[in-house]
Amino acid sequence: MFKMSTEENKLTNYLDLSIHRNDNNIDIGIYRKPTCTDTTIQFSSNHPYEHKVAAFNYYINRMIMLSIMEQSKQQEWKIVFEIARKNGFPTHIIHDLKKKMITKKQKQNITTTQRNKKWITFTYHSPLIRRITNLFKQTNLKIAFRATNTIHQQQTEKPAHKNPSGIYKLKC
Repeated sequence: MFKMSTEENKLTNYLDLSIHRNDNNIDIGIYRKPTCTDTTIQFSSNHPYEHKVAAFNYYINRMIMLSIMEQSKQQEWKIVFEIARKNGFPTHIIHDLKKKMITKKQKQNITTTQRNKKWITFTYHSPLIRRITNLFKQTNLKIAFRATNTIHQQQTEKPAHKNPSGIYKLKC
């Protein structure tokens, strides 16, 4: 049976958030259930690297992207770091993941402020068109591709035969 989270002492734990209601504002922190084991794929295991770091990508991204207090971020970083240590991860890998996520967030903030980009459309004939569009990467132009053969064209073309029975050819 589903149990709704209830507030106790102005604190509600909901999903992975700890929400504390003050007189003038709300403070958000990260909540872990008491049953949380902090176990991830061991670094020495025979798994793809992306699988090994997936949990840490999630933890660090959550820590960076949520509007939580700085004290909560510092506490969460210590917890993430301890989880990594217990699961055999070298410290430099976890630090590098954090740096990459912070850099990515900063770049996202910059790109969202750059609204003056213009869109241009290319008709996609073959993979060679990508070489041409690569020339525009360092400009204020955004690239969109258009197909030469669309479903709409397929549906609106009238068959040459007057007899509706039979098999028709669709060009791809």
